[in-house]
Amino acid sequence: MSQVSKVLNFIQNTTFEDLPRNVVDYAQDCLFDTLGIAAAASKTNLSLIIKNHAARHFGAGDSERSTLLFDGRTTSPVGAALAGGMSIDSLDGHDGFALAKGHIGAALVPSLLAACEALGADKAEGSGRAFLTNLVIGYEIASRAGLSLHDTVSDYHTSGAWNSLACAAVTGRLLGLDDEKMRHALGIAEYHGPRSQMMRVIDHASMLKDGSGWGAMSGTSAAFLAADGFTGAPAITVEAENVAHFWEDLGDRWCILEQNFKAYPVCRWAQPSMEAAMSVLSASGKSHKDISGIEIQTFHEATRLASPNPKDMDEAQYSIAFPVAALLVHGQVGAIEIDGSNLKHPDVLRLSNLIKMSERDDFNEVFPTERFSAVRLTFTDGSEVLSEPHRPKGDPGVTTLTREDLTEKLYRLAGPIVGKERARAILRQSLSMDEAGSKLDSLSSVLSAKP
Repeated sequence: MSQVSKVLNFIQNTTFEDLPRNVVDYAQDCLFDTLGIAAAASKTNLSLIIKNHAARHFGAGDSERSTLLFDGRTTSPVGAALAGGMSIDSLDGHDGFALAKGHIGAALVPSLLAACEALGADKAEGSGRAFLTNLVIGYEIASRAGLSLHDTVSDYHTSGAWNSLACAAVTGRLLGLDDEKMRHALGIAEYHGPRSQMMRVIDHASMLKDGSGWGAMSGTSAAFLAADGFTGAPAITVEAENVAHFWEDLGDRWCILEQNFKAYPVCRWAQPSMEAAMSVLSASGKSHKDISGIEIQTFHEATRLASPNPKDMDEAQYSIAFPVAALLVHGQVGAIEIDGSNLKHPDVLRLSNLIKMSERDDFNEVFPTERFSAVRLTFTDGSEVLSEPHRPKGDPGVTTLTREDLTEKLYRLAGPIVGKERARAILRQSLSMDEAGSKLDSLSSVLSAKP
């Protein structure tokens, strides 16, 4: 079987019965974790702006319409994918794929939900299992497209550049595209995916984030365009000979199992420093008020997370100093600790402005496979302690966040925004999707209304 035939066959013909049990379980964890972030993010300024934009400028057609997540208004599926991806991206707590230095669920989940609703697939008997199957297919396509693109181009681009192919694949599968039109859908998505500058938004934090919304929009649109006869094949990241090794294990190696989860809704590059700093303070028996100096040793990309005095939530999420300081002061970091009046918390700002950062060659050498930091705290009594190197929580198989951990995270972040009962319903419906006869619209109804 040729390389492209293998990919197309996987997209078109994979069934729920082909999925190993641990893959199904992990897909459900990815689903409710992403939806929890969608709920928690539903009232951010970015979320409100993009949902209003989608409602005004991406109007629903006569037959194809999708509901904006946690809003209730309907738009085209393309508009719902855009709004959902950008809204989820507005709270940086969603899953990620370390090897591709980016994120899949933030784009894939809203795109797939939008397409299912627009095409009526959510009401079919067994649509819960069908949704999980599509979700896994999307993670597998996005993971390899991300690896392929990063390996073949020199620029460090946002995730939207490659998760667009996953959105095209699953929407195309729902549309019943034949092989030739699916090739065009993938090619259109690759060509129009936002190859935007990741380090620019790291250096100058704003609402642009990781391009997930634009990737979701581009990929969803690509499938509908291909269905109408628009051409765009080939997708180089899928069909070129020099990327064949990324696709040869498709269906054998399940990349979804390699996705990481976040303990805190800030850039993952900051999180090993957060763990390292907290480990030293906890072991010292001292208070954050006793800290007189903080040195962070980490990898180069993390040192670019500036903003010790963030002016808004977006800057706070793309900072390293502020979340480290917030964790030391509050003992936890959720949406509340990186927004509103807490951005001016005097104890947090005192520690944030104490922080000095430096690179370590050994940490640089293992990035992006590993993300390490070590932190030295100096105390007012003159003592100082350097931590061991720390990873972030949530690395699969190493610092794993269990389903119980992810459930607690869902309730902690989403509960204050949508209510505990609705947060429980998100979990309950996500974990019942694997049941025979399950229907996706049972979950969709939980996601549609405003908080």
